[in-house]
Amino acid sequence: MISKLLEFFKEDVGFADITTQSVIPEGLEAGAEIIAKESAILAGVRECSALLKYFNLRCTAFFRDGDEIRKGDVIMKIHGNARKILTLERLLLNILMRMSGVATATNALVKKCKKYGVTIAGTRKTTPGFRYFEKKAIVLGGGAPHRFGLSDAVLIKDNHIALVGLESAIKKAKKKNRKVEVEVSSLKDAIKAGECGAAIIMLDNMLPKEIKKVMQELEKKKLRKKVTIELSGGITPQNISRYAKLRPEIISLGYLTTKSKWVDMSLRIARHKIKLEEVEEALGRNEIR
Repeated sequence: MISKLLEFFKEDVGFADITTQSVIPEGLEAGAEIIAKESAILAGVRECSALLKYFNLRCTAFFRDGDEIRKGDVIMKIHGNARKILTLERLLLNILMRMSGVATATNALVKKCKKYGVTIAGTRKTTPGFRYFEKKAIVLGGGAPHRFGLSDAVLIKDNHIALVGLESAIKKAKKKNRKVEVEVSSLKDAIKAGECGAAIIMLDNMLPKEIKKVMQELEKKKLRKKVTIELSGGITPQNISRYAKLRPEIISLGYLTTKSKWVDMSLRIARHKIKLEEVEEALGRNEIR
């Protein structure tokens, strides 16, 4: 993890933080607080703490990843070299704000669908280079990460089918893999996928009435209990309840990573160091150093 975080650091800093080095004395010590400016599900604390530790800055976190935070909460306090704090400021906030945004969006949908027993999952629609952290944020929000990469599981999609056909694609995949998922967008293909032995059938961009028909037909053919139904495509926070009521096992949404709002936070710095007693007060609770 730290190697990836340092890549982000190098991207932001370039060859030097020329403003901070020009303005701030080299040995100046300071304290800082990261403050929530809105309610959210927190994510990114462990990543930020790892970065701060790497740069020999002491961090006291008052919340853990996955905790619910409210506007005005002090998420963590930092103290040490002022130059280092200022140089890390934007990266720390970017990580916390982005990851917390994904976790918060996920958690809102998890709560909406909980009574239907539906798992909310992510997709591979992620920010290049930041996938691990976005997938982790989904999990912290109560969702499932789905595939991290192409090597994790077989998922036969429309372009695979366009080249070799649905039945052939499933048969070929099953020769080398016990569990095969297939994406379909019609009743006919959903039934064929079930009959060919697909373990998971993803109903893509289908309306609730069409999905209901698919489930009824799978039930009639005694296939419903043999397959996991995943819904995806065109599902939003506004209409997700209509889909969840159909009781599929999974609903996967690119929305979690493509449209989730960043959570607003700020870093407030002070000339003085954080008082030692404030640090000691947090020891044994949620501190991550």
